[in-house]
Amino acid sequence: MRQIHDLDVIILLATTLASKRRPAQLVEIVAAADLLQGVMPFVEKLGDAIRRLAAFGLISVTEEGYLLTPIAQELMAKQPKKAGTEELVITIKSDLAAYNPTGELPPIQLAEDELSAAIQAHKAAKKVRGQNLLMPKPKIDRHFKVEGRWRRASGTRQW
Repeated sequence: MRQIHDLDVIILLATTLASKRRPAQLVEIVAAADLLQGVMPFVEKLGDAIRRLAAFGLISVTEEGYLLTPIAQELMAKQPKKAGTEELVITIKSDLAAYNPTGELPPIQLAEDELSAAIQAHKAAKKVRGQNLLMPKPKIDRHFKVEGRWRRASGTRQW
């Protein structure tokens, strides 16, 4: 029995979020992982998680970026749609524990410079407003918009 790390599940979820329409870049995977987890992953742990998922045959790499394999797409498609992040982590972790890869694939070779550059680019984009689309939008303060009768136009008052 192999050990399934929580970061593996987070990276799998982040790759699913980032590669909906096209292959995801490493910066987009880091941004999605930050959105899901709330904490930026370390360079070494991020590289290890991507290498493990590629060795299990769940993530593939192309010239354009990173994609989920058809096996991983099936695994992610059967997850509950309205579950929270914690519930998703638990269910995906149990599904990954039950998954037995047929053969070991060659791992993805990632340089630490590439990983640290992706993390630094995400940190820089996080400071600039409007640049990072994967970050949650701030909630509007509804305190100043008070509804009531006094908001009606002055000509419509009835005495």
